[in-house]
Amino acid sequence: MNPELLSAVEAPLPSGRMITPDEGDGDVQALWMSDELATAELWARVHAERTRTGLRPLLLDSRDLRDSEFRPCASGELFPERMSCPDTHNPAELLSGWWKNYTVIDEDDDMLSPEDRLAVTALFGLDWPGLAPAHRLAIDPDTTAADYAQYFAARRPQSRLGLVAADSGAHALTAAGWDGPVNYDNDTAKFSAVVASWEQRFGAHVVAVGPATLHLSIAAPPTSAEVALHIAAEHFAFCPANIWQGHHPRTLSAYAERLIGNRCWEFWWD
Repeated sequence: MNPELLSAVEAPLPSGRMITPDEGDGDVQALWMSDELATAELWARVHAERTRTGLRPLLLDSRDLRDSEFRPCASGELFPERMSCPDTHNPAELLSGWWKNYTVIDEDDDMLSPEDRLAVTALFGLDWPGLAPAHRLAIDPDTTAADYAQYFAARRPQSRLGLVAADSGAHALTAAGWDGPVNYDNDTAKFSAVVASWEQRFGAHVVAVGPATLHLSIAAPPTSAEVALHIAAEHFAFCPANIWQGHHPRTLSAYAERLIGNRCWEFWWD
């Protein structure tokens, strides 16, 4: 990221610094991060300028409230040079492949029994149901994103503001070198490709990231159980821990119930 891009931002920025990843040749500056705590109002103002400036704002979360080093961002635990290009990946093929991997019975699984693993996706069996259809926007995506930023900042007040040069919020994840899903796949570009598809189909906006979490606002959430179940299948392929380690019962149908009308999607990779 070129630091000169910051001069295009009209919203008054707090003090901050460019972050250089601690892996690589040292020539890449993955993002700019504020020294001070972020506010949802500042996030929204910078978000509104994103098309003109080319900068995508992220609320950056740390590992815990007591983390004085503000890992992983401030410590440079970012890996942009490791990632491929999101545009080279097909979201449907990615989700189908992940679905196949996560529906295989694993006799050595110490978290779920074979019966419990089968129960998760019982409504679909082992067959990938395909992408859910696009939805008509129910509300302006920017309004939804600003509302969710307000909610997130209140819940995680230790957040900092990050700015990333990217064509979209989805691509910002890769450009920043964020590696939250590394325990499942170490190429963030694949996850960016899926999020880019959600941007188009559901009015998703990337609002915040943590060390292993991703937080999206959704302007076109599902309004019926049938559609929600289809989207739940995508969520399972994208982040199985949401269901495997979520609330009981661990089934797509139970998870889908929480998606109906929900204007935020949150993911956590263990």
